[in-house]
Amino acid sequence: MQDKTFLMIPGPTPVPESVLLDMAKHPIGHRSKEFSAILKEVYADLKWLFQTKNDVFIYTASGTGAMEAAMSNLINEGDKVLCCVIGNFGARWANIAKSRGAEVIKIEAELGKTIKPEQLEAALNEHKDVKIVTMTHSETSTGAKNDIKTLCEIVSKTDAISIVDGVTSVGAMPVKMDEWKIDVLVSGSQKGFMIPPGLSFLAASEKAFKMHEQCKYPSFYFDWTAHKKNLADDTTPWTPAVNLIVALRTALKMMKAEGLENIYARHERIALTLRKAVRALGLELFVKDDNCASFAITSILPPEGISVPDIRSTFKNDFDIVVANGQKTLKDKIFRMGTLGFVSDRDLLTAVASLEAVLAKLGHNFEKGAGVRAVLESLY
Repeated sequence: MQDKTFLMIPGPTPVPESVLLDMAKHPIGHRSKEFSAILKEVYADLKWLFQTKNDVFIYTASGTGAMEAAMSNLINEGDKVLCCVIGNFGARWANIAKSRGAEVIKIEAELGKTIKPEQLEAALNEHKDVKIVTMTHSETSTGAKNDIKTLCEIVSKTDAISIVDGVTSVGAMPVKMDEWKIDVLVSGSQKGFMIPPGLSFLAASEKAFKMHEQCKYPSFYFDWTAHKKNLADDTTPWTPAVNLIVALRTALKMMKAEGLENIYARHERIALTLRKAVRALGLELFVKDDNCASFAITSILPPEGISVPDIRSTFKNDFDIVVANGQKTLKDKIFRMGTLGFVSDRDLLTAVASLEAVLAKLGHNFEKGAGVRAVLESLY
């Protein structure tokens, strides 16, 4: 079926029609009073979403741009950076830190597992001169989630600052920047924000800003000082993606109408119900423990004798549903079903029924209807 593609990947995610229509309007001047009024509203709503009193900067970049912005405003050559790695995106922090001349120390967990508090405590005790600790909240390459609240509490007791990749958790899972003592939090637009790719976001604590002031060669484009100065005047230092910000205003209004707790509950309900349905179909989940599973993405092992490429192509050809492959060492070993952003119970039912049809066509032996029944039992 053409022109009815449903994205079930960790980004881009489905976009509401009202957001698309607002984005399709003629651009307005980025230095106009009209656009400054929009920015003022958006800046305030971002603080609400990040659960912070800190300013939230908007960058015309992908989520990786915000990651770069975090590192390039803090690191001086030779600084020690401790990277908590549970997958591909945790490793990206280490690569960015190295590109800034940092000395990188890694704590690594087995793929599908998470960082344990005692691991972080031991590393910080061994390396007392660590300046920055990076971590990923929702690691979409594996489907695991770190206990950010506990890990950031540990970091807060040291002179180091915590930097958290909230790209696929902000707007989908509880992330309370101030309460959880997160020093730098980044995210991206094509995830829980329900708009297309092109914007990223960063908020920094007072502790992080003091470290930024000691940075000898901060980024020009991503410079925190420039963005903070312009934010105070309801503008941006450089030309922003005007139409995406107009769309963001609409999306944030939708999110505020739903309410943060309802957003979190919806994502949790859909993700955990999908996991239950997958088990009912006789499939194995890559992240075994529900308590360590992201609510943004579910990683699934294919049945014996059926390949991930065949599962993905059948999803796309028969139902126009896009599910993700694994990344790097997990390529063709898992497939990933996203439940992030503008996703509803109806979408879950459609996805699970389609998964059953895909598996049946490819020859997997399971009780027909078991997945859909699991969904219905969970939701009703």
